[in-house]
Amino acid sequence: RFSVCDRFMMGHRPEDLYEQSFRYGSSEDEEAESPPPPPPPPYNDDECCPVSTSGSFVREERDKSKYCLVASKQMVGIFLSVWVKSDLRDSVKNLKVSCVGRGLMGYLGNKGSISISMSVHETSLCFVCSHLTSGQKEGDELRRNSDVLEILRKTRFPRVNADDKSPLSILEHDRVIWLGDLNYRIALSYRSAKALVEMRNWSALLQKDQLRLEQGRGRVFEGWR
Repeated sequence: RFSVCDRFMMGHRPEDLYEQSFRYGSSEDEEAESPPPPPPPPYNDDECCPVSTSGSFVREERDKSKYCLVASKQMVGIFLSVWVKSDLRDSVKNLKVSCVGRGLMGYLGNKGSISISMSVHETSLCFVCSHLTSGQKEGDELRRNSDVLEILRKTRFPRVNADDKSPLSILEHDRVIWLGDLNYRIALSYRSAKALVEMRNWSALLQKDQLRLEQGRGRVFEGWR
């Protein structure tokens, strides 16, 4: 499948649903890429809501904590988690997740994205964590552009009933935060880039930033800040 979309919630309420993270890929995929990093260690700080092994919050500790984990998802080496202040937890609605693989053969999960859709009060939010195509050969930036366009095209958050008015795609949200390893490079040779770094000529380096260049040409993230 090119895209996997699951609806899930993670919280303290009995009606919330939680689906354990899954591995998306195959042995061939893992051979083509270095092994993914281990998942982040559990948050044990007093500022965070403790989470039981079943994925539910420990209710009696919730009032002592400042932040709560509301959603998390892993796809091979990509991991995304969303935290909110504890007093906002009950205002978080319509939690959904969509995963798009863009790795080996154009669909395995060693490259691609995880997107989490949610609403807080009357504002819809979408968090996108992506790992785009690597490579520093001329033209590799076009493959990264293609990854972004495919992620935008394939990411979908299906509505679960007739009363569900939540966004269906990434760009329909009021606010979108896109993060991760975008893999855009400095469009210079190693020697030229090193010389500019030694001269601390940051403006010249910024002018050769592939992402800014591709944005300026209208090929990717046009209008994004």
